[in-house]
Amino acid sequence: MADNKHQTQGNSTPGNKSGTPAPETKPATASTPVPDDKPTAKTKPTATPPTGGRSGAAKSTRRNPRSSTKGLWLVVIIIFLLVLALAGAGYWYWQQQGAQRAQINAQLNEHQQAQLDRLKTVEQQNRELQQQLAQLDESRQQLTSVVEQLSSKTQQIQRQSQQALAELDNIEGKRPSDWLLAEADYLVRMAGRKVWLEKDIRTATMLLQNADTRLSELADPSVIPVRELLAKDIQTLRQINPVSRTSVALAVSGMLAQVDNLPLDTFEQPGGEQSSELSDSIDEWQQNLKQVWRNIVDDFISVSRTDTPIEPVMSQQQQWLNREQLKLQLMQAQSAAVGAQQTLYEQSLQNALKQLINNYDIEDAAVKGFVDSVQNLLETDVSQQLPESLQSTQPLQRLLEQRVQGAFGQGDRAS
Repeated sequence: MADNKHQTQGNSTPGNKSGTPAPETKPATASTPVPDDKPTAKTKPTATPPTGGRSGAAKSTRRNPRSSTKGLWLVVIIIFLLVLALAGAGYWYWQQQGAQRAQINAQLNEHQQAQLDRLKTVEQQNRELQQQLAQLDESRQQLTSVVEQLSSKTQQIQRQSQQALAELDNIEGKRPSDWLLAEADYLVRMAGRKVWLEKDIRTATMLLQNADTRLSELADPSVIPVRELLAKDIQTLRQINPVSRTSVALAVSGMLAQVDNLPLDTFEQPGGEQSSELSDSIDEWQQNLKQVWRNIVDDFISVSRTDTPIEPVMSQQQQWLNREQLKLQLMQAQSAAVGAQQTLYEQSLQNALKQLINNYDIEDAAVKGFVDSVQNLLETDVSQQLPESLQSTQPLQRLLEQRVQGAFGQGDRAS
């Protein structure tokens, strides 16, 4: 720093304030020494007192190394500045590269972390898929076993179906009319219900005849014993009293409705003096006419009195009681007819007949017709001796069961 200061002071001239050395003229004889690359610190220029022209030339000769050193230092400074600039630029570039490397490393770390996460997810999915595959494999094995079982069952069912079809073909070929046997059994059952539940002998006889017709269409000798029993049942029902007890009960019901219209055997009670005044109402003209006739008779005809006892007069209560008694007897006869109780039936009708003769006007046509109806009912026999059972029922059921077992028994054993 002292040398530079010294050089700056030595090279400055009054005419050049910027410190730049003024151009000098080199002597022709003197040769300019070439300075070294680097001045040594130990060499110092010797100061000589200024003397005439030579001293000026020598002075100028001594200034040339300083100028060269100055230029060299300038170059060194420039180089040093360039080195500093390059160092700063390198440091900046190194910092930028470091930031980029850090950013790249961060991105790489993030990418690696994301890849690791994806890898873990893929491994988890892979494990789940392996578990699902294991479950599917197990389900497939179970399904295979189930399919094998179903296949064996299907084959067994096919064999049974083939056997059943073969049996059906055999049935259709040998006994195509066995359905007639089932129909005959149904008809016999219905006949039994008609006999014991509805007491309808005519319908029961008709059903048994139809059953015998169905059996005759079979043309099978094995049903002949059953047909013999059917003939006995039909004959038994024909021997039963065929009267319809329902018809008898309905006839008695119709007579009950006419009891209130039958006239009773009664007369007007003789009273005291009757009023001879006539009514002003036009609707009572008949009574007025009778009253006029009585007035005329009383004036011209005299009545003699006798001591013969007079029959008691039937009051309204007695009239109602007689009608209710007749109804009661008829209702008892109706109930006895439905229950086939011949004794009670006849006794009830006889009591009703006595009620008619004693308390009703026998001369009246309605009473005569009613009496004739009661006598006709007395002549009707409502008693019926029903059989306890039909002889053909059990044998026909056994025959039908044998046919069914023979047709389907082999298929049941195969199953």
